[in-house]
Amino acid sequence: MDGIFITLEGCEGVGKTTQVKLLQNYIEEHNIEAVFTREPGGTPVAEEIRKIILETGRDVVPLVEAYLFATARADHMQNLILPALRSGKMVICDRFIDSSLAYQGGARGLGFDVIYQINKAAIGGRMPDCTVFLDMNPIQSWRKQKGKVVSDDRLEGEADEFHTKVYQSFCKIRDSYTERYVSIIPQTEKLNTHSLIVNALKKRGYFN
Repeated sequence: MDGIFITLEGCEGVGKTTQVKLLQNYIEEHNIEAVFTREPGGTPVAEEIRKIILETGRDVVPLVEAYLFATARADHMQNLILPALRSGKMVICDRFIDSSLAYQGGARGLGFDVIYQINKAAIGGRMPDCTVFLDMNPIQSWRKQKGKVVSDDRLEGEADEFHTKVYQSFCKIRDSYTERYVSIIPQTEKLNTHSLIVNALKKRGYFN
């Protein structure tokens, strides 16, 4: 029997990386067997592709960007995610195909259908069982509130208009997959956000 596949999604600067770390700590403390990974990345090949995708100063057209993400995803799926799921393990991934839909499909203007087709073989028909979406507009993100600037990530360095389109696209995806999505509004206190995530996953029967 396949394991449970959980993904976390959200815009830049909304605390997603922090919540992934807090969730990993919780799972380790409660002796839950799970594999934590990320996209793009997770395997040696995918991590190398990640460097190409995110390196600042590199001119990558949207369609090539979409294929790079899909290529990294294909290696990630074949060499890490699918084997772990087939062995019955829980897999928790920081970003997955929904990010491609939101960033390249929506914000880059390629369209959701194009991204689905590009990724169809890459994911092998295996969509997440549950997606935790940190529902926060990046224009009001914690990073923006603190005045922090990320200079070493090509996508994070995009203009506010781009990130607004990403958020709007995530909301469309969420509204299309209401059964899969768990929408969490980030709280000022990060531990409160963490509790909301854990309780939502407990409600779905993933944790005791």
